[in-house]
Amino acid sequence: MFTGIIEGLGTISGIQPSNQGKKITVKSDFFLENSKIGDSIAINGACLTAVEIQGKSFQVDVAPETLSMSILSHAKIGDRVNLERALRLSDRLDGHLVSGHVDGIGKIKERKNQGNAIIITVEIPGDISRYIIKKGSVAVDGVSLTVNTCNSSSFKISIIPHTAKLTTVGFKRVGDHVNIETDMIGKYIERFITQKADDNETRSNRPSIDMEFLAKKGFL
Repeated sequence: MFTGIIEGLGTISGIQPSNQGKKITVKSDFFLENSKIGDSIAINGACLTAVEIQGKSFQVDVAPETLSMSILSHAKIGDRVNLERALRLSDRLDGHLVSGHVDGIGKIKERKNQGNAIIITVEIPGDISRYIIKKGSVAVDGVSLTVNTCNSSSFKISIIPHTAKLTTVGFKRVGDHVNIETDMIGKYIERFITQKADDNETRSNRPSIDMEFLAKKGFL
């Protein structure tokens, strides 16, 4: 689990093909003290496992599923990325609960200054827009942000100078793509409701057991 509070930036320093996946090496801007092989590190919001750590650099295996669902499929050497190591139970939860499982890819549609903030409009696929609500939480490239407004195809977020300075969201341009993870609570609620409806429908279509039914089946 993660919080969406980015620890710092890193730079992709190596990319190797690995069957249908990739091995990606990242050089972090900060020291990876207390990190070890097997730990989870989110790269632009995608939860990945460190398979090698040397100083400030670490390597991860990126599976085909992750490549198909995230902007890591288009990663290039030299790209700057957001980094966050996994949440510890003793840590403060300053952002919101982020699983690191990217739901889809968004596209920056508009970017404009408003006072000391940058207002960014992100275009999103329709199949994930239903999980985004006004004043709810969303992770954009792993950054925990509050939704200002939203509709069926996009949402707006407000980026303060601190966030713009410390994350890649600050220098993303119109047309750039970003990883989107919606709030997991909405997905669990939807699953619970639809599963309950399916169960009710199954029960209503199931024949009742009575004397007539038993006679037809040869039990009487």
